[in-house]
Amino acid sequence: MLTLIVLSSLVLGGLASPVDVQPEIIMDSTGHPHLVNLDPYEIKDVEFEPLFNAEEDMSFRLFTRLNPDVGQVLRWNDPSSIFNSNFNPSHPTRFTIHGWRADGESDLHSMIRYNYLARGDFNVISVDWGQGSKTINYYTARKRVSEVGDLVSRLIVTLSDTTGISLDSINVIGHSLGAHAAGNAGKYLNGALNTIVGLDPAGPFFSEGHDDILSSGDARYVEAVSTNAGTLGFKQPLGHANFYPNGGKSQPGCGIDLIGTCAHSRSYEYFAESLITRVGFVAIGCETVDDAIAGRCNGHGAIMGGEPSNRGFDVYGIFRFNTNSASPFAQGYVY
Repeated sequence: MLTLIVLSSLVLGGLASPVDVQPEIIMDSTGHPHLVNLDPYEIKDVEFEPLFNAEEDMSFRLFTRLNPDVGQVLRWNDPSSIFNSNFNPSHPTRFTIHGWRADGESDLHSMIRYNYLARGDFNVISVDWGQGSKTINYYTARKRVSEVGDLVSRLIVTLSDTTGISLDSINVIGHSLGAHAAGNAGKYLNGALNTIVGLDPAGPFFSEGHDDILSSGDARYVEAVSTNAGTLGFKQPLGHANFYPNGGKSQPGCGIDLIGTCAHSRSYEYFAESLITRVGFVAIGCETVDDAIAGRCNGHGAIMGGEPSNRGFDVYGIFRFNTNSASPFAQGYVY
């Protein structure tokens, strides 16, 4: 039986909600549903909400081919933690950031990490902000994406100052709320990162124009992959290139998937596979998001994800590709 957690809500400043907004079910990154009040006029942090201090509560773990299974702890304010690790400045660096109610043990981290290391020599750093994401109050977690991104950016500066690596050798990949956190890391670094990949960037409580939403200015190249657009994920394009697998709203093989559990997680499953597939997720260009959803696309082609990223390959706009219903998902060019 599914257990639903009801978000406590109090009226902000005595204001009454101008509309009757019904609570909605939102999936966390582990696939569990929570009944959440999405009325911004009535949202308030619950009094028993645990505090979150990014500097103290976040952790970073480095994985390389020398230590693919057990991460080495890196500290944003301790260069010795970098010197004494397997970090190799001659190898590309890739960060992964989880979403709501997840932590450093999220499948997102392991699936992407193992495929990067199968591909070649990388410094893969998992970002664990579980102390801030594991709250029943989705809105509280949503407000923390800037703080999370800030500390990621500070570790990146320490890595650069300590080892001399270029910011242009660093990609950051985030899922759901983690996609926006990745974007904020890029914002704090003035868009100097090579690539940011937003995997089904979270939709609830985000709007175009928000200061902390993922945007194309966050890195030299920003790619978004939307697999549950308009429900758990953000519908409108946020990056230079925006991919809508199977139309971007639901995914084959997910069954009924009323809440979107399966579709939301497909984004990082597709991306992880893109790192090692010999077939590739070959997409075609679309004029609009609605065209991508409906399959009315006949533009130029592009490949989603992969390594290296699409930066420098003139990949811009909106794209759609289809997948198989189970792994391996990639179909190559089938249009």
